[in-house]
Amino acid sequence: MIIVRNFEPSDFEEVLEIESDAFSEHNPFLYMNFYEMNNEGFFVAEHNEYIVGFVVGYQLSLSEGRIFSLAVRDGFRSMGIGTKLMEAILSVFFGKFLQYASLEVRLSNHRAREFYKRQDFIPCWIEHSYYSDGEDGIIMKRRLTPFTRILPWEHK
Repeated sequence: MIIVRNFEPSDFEEVLEIESDAFSEHNPFLYMNFYEMNNEGFFVAEHNEYIVGFVVGYQLSLSEGRIFSLAVRDGFRSMGIGTKLMEAILSVFFGKFLQYASLEVRLSNHRAREFYKRQDFIPCWIEHSYYSDGEDGIIMKRRLTPFTRILPWEHK
């Protein structure tokens, strides 16, 4: 059974493992800064007390929430964990009455791009040389309306 809950400092090491496996660029201290400054937007997915995924998001502006990072441990992908994590962060954004959610994804990360499309994110523009290795990033957004609101009791 997968449980999505708020991040706790004791989860830090496992989150860093997942993050370093999933992303070529990482700054471990950034995650602790997110927790200290914005702990309501930091969730982990847990399976038998083992962290298998996480999501970090924050309020970017008066109308927009930004998903900074979402990753699921290899071996636990395609099990609905990413969707549960997405629902958790979007619930925070809905609770703040934000109108949009945004994120960036590597042009080469087709699996993630397809996942975000299934979550109703649309590609909006390309940020050239967004990543330190020169790869382009795609900015994707999703409109948040009361009609698409995810309520806590609707989590699967």
